[in-house]
Amino acid sequence: MSSIDPRAIIDPSAVLAEGVEVGPWSIIGAGVEIGEGTVVGPHVVLRGPTRIGRNNRIYQFSSIGEDTPDLKYKGEATRLVIGDNNVIREGVTIHRGTVQDRAETTIGDHNLIMAYAHVGHDSVIGNHCILVNNTALAGHVHVGDWAILSGYTLVHQYCHIGAHSFSGMGTAIGKDVPAFVTVFGNPAQARGMNFEGMRRRGFSDTTIHTLRNAYKVVYRQGLTIAQALTHLEPAADGCPEVALFVGSIRDATRGITR
Repeated sequence: MSSIDPRAIIDPSAVLAEGVEVGPWSIIGAGVEIGEGTVVGPHVVLRGPTRIGRNNRIYQFSSIGEDTPDLKYKGEATRLVIGDNNVIREGVTIHRGTVQDRAETTIGDHNLIMAYAHVGHDSVIGNHCILVNNTALAGHVHVGDWAILSGYTLVHQYCHIGAHSFSGMGTAIGKDVPAFVTVFGNPAQARGMNFEGMRRRGFSDTTIHTLRNAYKVVYRQGLTIAQALTHLEPAADGCPEVALFVGSIRDATRGITR
């Protein structure tokens, strides 16, 4: 059974499933859909078109689904889609998309977006990601599964952050970060791979060793990117994780963090 505080303001066109909770003084606008079991705290603003899945938790003072401040945006019908089992902490801002890109901002499942983080228009966040306090993603950013962006990480527009990658506190990312790679600094520099994260997720010693060698080919042997990728093709054929690493480099659109 839903629990809607009488002090909340909910547009008649909003669709709230069974078991949704809404705290006092929250505003849920037209075109918002909220899935079963999601909890919206007090003083939250949700604007549509926005679809929020099941069992999410949105904390106070967050602004979800607002228009983007991108000057190209002229009020076109765009949307935000959020999956299931996400935690969105205090003061988070997430903007809808623009017609110049996908017309949609997308957040997957099982993500933790900590206090005062920002997700810009048309960004795509995968599953099991962590955005630590005050992380800011500009527009059009893609974040792969299991990536962790530490506090005050800044990501330039159109950058791709690879799966299982990690950024240190205060990192400023202006190029693509390959899968599994750890970056620190302003500007960001590669400092190895996220081996601790791999161990915590059950990666085998053999896989970690193979990825370590792949990293050395790209970052330690003085090869061009094209040469390194050619060298890694046999390993990529036999190891899905190396294939993911190689693919994230091959598909980079802004060059990779070195």
